[in-house]
Amino acid sequence: MDPTVISVLNLSVYAIYFMLPAYLSNVTALAFGGGKPLDFKRNFIDGRRLFGDGVTWRGTIIGTLIGTAIGLLQGIITGNPTQGAILGLCLGGGALVGDACGSFIKRRLKVERGRPAPLLDQLDFVIGALIFASLVVSIPFNLIILIIIITIFLHLGANIIAYLLGMKDVWY
Repeated sequence: MDPTVISVLNLSVYAIYFMLPAYLSNVTALAFGGGKPLDFKRNFIDGRRLFGDGVTWRGTIIGTLIGTAIGLLQGIITGNPTQGAILGLCLGGGALVGDACGSFIKRRLKVERGRPAPLLDQLDFVIGALIFASLVVSIPFNLIILIIIITIFLHLGANIIAYLLGMKDVWY
């Protein structure tokens, strides 16, 4: 096999492994969300909700804890549990901050909850995770690009599967 292909495959696997705390944090926040909204049902100056009912305290806390736990496990595997936990916290918490920012932007654009906002829906949490993670590690540009590409396909694939299983009302 061509060494370039092997290199891209290796980097792709690493990209998924690196982003695992963010991916699982995002999924966990959705699965275990509900309860009090993060914005306490407050409106922004435009009269619309800050984030909406989909961004909750429970989802944010549980999602961040799961991201941190996954990072800790990765750190144990690599021999540096403290750094793993810190990176997991940054990736997991950053993903949920990014998701909340995406919800904020969607409300400003008058996109209702559950309606699609192409690319924003797939990448808001990734951007948040990468920004927070960059506070503790250096992330090469080629890895960032690969993470973005992989995430778009993973996100759409996961949503389609969830729709087919009856877990979501829409495929996107």
